[in-house]
Amino acid sequence: MRSKHSAMRSTTAGTHDNPLKLAPVRKSITVEAPLNKAFEVFTAGVGRWWPVAYSIGKSPIEDVVIERHSGGRWYEVGEDGSECSWGDVLEWDAPQRVVLAWRIRADWSYDPDLLTELDIRFVSVGEKSTRVDLEHRLLENLGEGAEAARQTFDTEPGWSTLLAAYGQEVARSAA
Repeated sequence: MRSKHSAMRSTTAGTHDNPLKLAPVRKSITVEAPLNKAFEVFTAGVGRWWPVAYSIGKSPIEDVVIERHSGGRWYEVGEDGSECSWGDVLEWDAPQRVVLAWRIRADWSYDPDLLTELDIRFVSVGEKSTRVDLEHRLLENLGEGAEAARQTFDTEPGWSTLLAAYGQEVARSAA
């Protein structure tokens, strides 16, 4: 993901043979939306809340797509219509859970052979509220740049920033 934020950049490309086991990054947000709506905005609506600066494509980002089934693709669409893969859908259990393969290296380039996982769970905490728990794991698979990438994911402008943008979109869509 190319970003205007220098903290999101890493100069070391990841390799797949790092024996170091890293703790997963875990983040949560509670949104004022029922379970189905929270899941829908996160998955089908990802292009509305994903920051356009967080792109790895050659063309400025126009949309982000998560195909709604196990085995589906996860990718960005550029303004010129080009597609840039980010990963794929490993598990689709609407509206409780989606597991995505994150195949973006520590140098923010796509690698179809890399596997880190995003496990996103949606838990109803009342009729109108949902807690979204995100876990980014298998970060050691990023290789040499894994620790720096983990630090980026765990701090601003990492997953907390992205979940905040998602929360704002949920609030907008409820208004």
